[in-house]
Amino acid sequence: MNILIALIPAIGWGFMPLITGKVGGSPANQMFGIGAGATIVGLISYLITQPSVSVTAFWFSVLCGALWTIGQIGQFISFKRIGVSGTVPLSTVFQLVGNSVIGMLIFGDWAGAQAKIIGILALVVVIIGALLTSVSDSTSGKKLEAKDVIFLLCTTVGFWIYSSFPSMPIVKNESGTGIFLPEMLGILLGAILYALFTDRKAFVQKEQYQNIIAGIFWGVAAFAYIFSAKANGNTSAFIWTQLNVVISTFGGIFVLHEQKSSRELKFTIGGILLIIIGSVATSFA
Repeated sequence: MNILIALIPAIGWGFMPLITGKVGGSPANQMFGIGAGATIVGLISYLITQPSVSVTAFWFSVLCGALWTIGQIGQFISFKRIGVSGTVPLSTVFQLVGNSVIGMLIFGDWAGAQAKIIGILALVVVIIGALLTSVSDSTSGKKLEAKDVIFLLCTTVGFWIYSSFPSMPIVKNESGTGIFLPEMLGILLGAILYALFTDRKAFVQKEQYQNIIAGIFWGVAAFAYIFSAKANGNTSAFIWTQLNVVISTFGGIFVLHEQKSSRELKFTIGGILLIIIGSVATSFA
């Protein structure tokens, strides 16, 4: 049963980019869909669990949820530029490396020389994996350029803040179910603000609301992760979520029909394997 719970986040987060890819629409449409769908899940979970949360933690959670949208908007824009199969592996690496460094420097993770050596070597493996997935032939559909990598890296700061958020003193002692709804409300708020400032026509487009399906998938995955971490431990729960990279990457190739040459596909498979191995290794640091 615990393994089934652990698989839900991987499946939900893995299929979300594929659903938004199939539905289509602008990044504003897709971001609103995630925010609205996740908020629906948040409201239902609140009614079922009836958790308590302090006023300070509530509004801080809203803020962190809104900042998370920076990272997700960066992903949606990158999906258009370099495809899902090109974006997800790179984004995963940026998140893993950034979160690991923040955890080590700020929150005291990887205490001791041995842990640091294992962690750093694991990150090197992950980076090599990312480089392999980014190998591109001139014959492929969407070619990865330096500006695309820099853009994705800069927007990943939103994910770093969101990932660090549970360890911050303001919310550290709050229940995961208590801060879940305000986080989702923050994501919806960020999505609305993004659409208002960049694409106001999005609110009358059907894709704006069809993408809510993807948001429900994402929200269920995020909610399930709370229980997976409790049932399996943070380390095991995190390892299982890495399967979302496999689902999104190969789903982008075979479901969304993103072009990959035979050579690119071989490098992508090798890169994904290294990313998973490195991700797992960081949990032992």
